[in-house]
Amino acid sequence: MTTNGSDGGGPLRAAAVLTAGSWGTVFAKILADAGRRVMLVTRDDALAATINREHQNPRYLPEVRLPDRVLATSDPAEALAGSDLVVLAVPAQVLRPALAVWAPLVEPTAIYVSLMKGIESGSSRRMSEVIGEIAGCGPERIAVVSGPNLAREIAVEDPAATVIASASAATAAAVQAACWTPYLRPYTNTDVIGCELGGATKNVIALAAGMVEGLGFGANSVASLITRGLAETSRLGVALGADPMTFAGLAGLGDLVATCSSPLSRNRTVGEKLGRGMTLEAVLAEQRQVAEGVRSCRPLLALAHRLGVHMPISRQVERVLYDGLPPLEAVKELMSREPGPENRSGAPVPPREAG
Repeated sequence: MTTNGSDGGGPLRAAAVLTAGSWGTVFAKILADAGRRVMLVTRDDALAATINREHQNPRYLPEVRLPDRVLATSDPAEALAGSDLVVLAVPAQVLRPALAVWAPLVEPTAIYVSLMKGIESGSSRRMSEVIGEIAGCGPERIAVVSGPNLAREIAVEDPAATVIASASAATAAAVQAACWTPYLRPYTNTDVIGCELGGATKNVIALAAGMVEGLGFGANSVASLITRGLAETSRLGVALGADPMTFAGLAGLGDLVATCSSPLSRNRTVGEKLGRGMTLEAVLAEQRQVAEGVRSCRPLLALAHRLGVHMPISRQVERVLYDGLPPLEAVKELMSREPGPENRSGAPVPPREAG
């Protein structure tokens, strides 16, 4: 399917994707399948040469053939020159220093698209906020992609849906058109806060879901965790001004279910290994790719504490990751908490949740 999106200044003809991890590579494929010319930025010349010669990324998706419209380069300047669409697919904690180098090379009217699902350490900023700050662009030039989008499934063209969120409806529509393919159905949304928080928080909840799986508990346990994790996400989102309905959609419930349920999920996999008794250091040593929930957990909780939002599951995940609390003890503490109403908002943070 070839589409022809516009942000009011003409069609989005060329796109740059930085960088060539699994989701970045798959999104490059999506854009090319939708009719764009795509430059995929790699970390070294050897990988770029392999992608251009063999039309596949052997490091992350060796079994998936990339369209001829996807070319790779290790030179960001080459990729960014003339690109109307700049897709950012790097670990959340790397975005600020990386974008500081790339932003001066970006075309002045280009749209930035964030594929990242994390919260910045130290500042507790969402990725779109970091982009706006470093690139010096307004929110109308920023879009975020969120939803149940496990890279490997989309790479083999299993039918899926996603959300393109931007403060500008025109920008969201332009990016929607640029990534609409027979296997990926994009929807638009103007609730950037809700979509980003849904994507960031689900990684932390997925760590907990993996721990539950690793401990050997069943479907009731996982379903309960997912549902209460969604409640935490919604409380924080509403406190920040998000639309509560966003969390019932693809960027909320959809992404949460996929990430908590699939063995393809990095965060769920990390949690499962922790539940089986491995240390965090040992688990991370085995990981080839970043599990965003590990690094986003603390800045997410700092944001929640600043707003007075209660997030008990996320808090227990933090204690397992950084305080050495055994996962089974974390479950016991959650189950022994004082019972209360299912739906509550604006609940103060109890003393033991502070920090």
